Amino acid sequence: MADQPETPDETDAPASVVSNDAEPSAIIVDHIETVRVRRAPKYSVFLAVGAGLGIVVAMILTFVYNGTAGISPNTGLVYSQTQVFGFLSLIFVTVGVVAGGVTALILDRVLARRTREVTVDRESVRIED
Repeated sequence: MADQPETPDETDAPASVVSNDAEPSAIIVDHIETVRVRRAPKYSVFLAVGAGLGIVVAMILTFVYNGTAGISPNTGLVYSQTQVFGFLSLIFVTVGVVAGGVTALILDRVLARRTREVTVDRESVRIED
């Protein structure tokens, strides 16, 4: 494990008081901390792109294959193109969302290995009347 610099407690942190006669006084407390920084994918974007690609695939399959003119051998009904598009959209949007989610999870695991530790100075300001 890497050596980490010691971080001061609140009691050890330097505090300074800024005061003006017309304004209330402010107490400023500095904390030096070590934090981990890493990039993470936005899951909502991956899910939306997967759903969009699912709709595009359903639209392409609906208009490329004209299988709606015949009677269905399973149900004995004739389905319109919009019904076929709806059925295909239900399937391919679900597959697209799952594929986008899995892609985001894999990308998150790959990017988790690239974490770095950064020392930051956090400043807390408390105003007292």
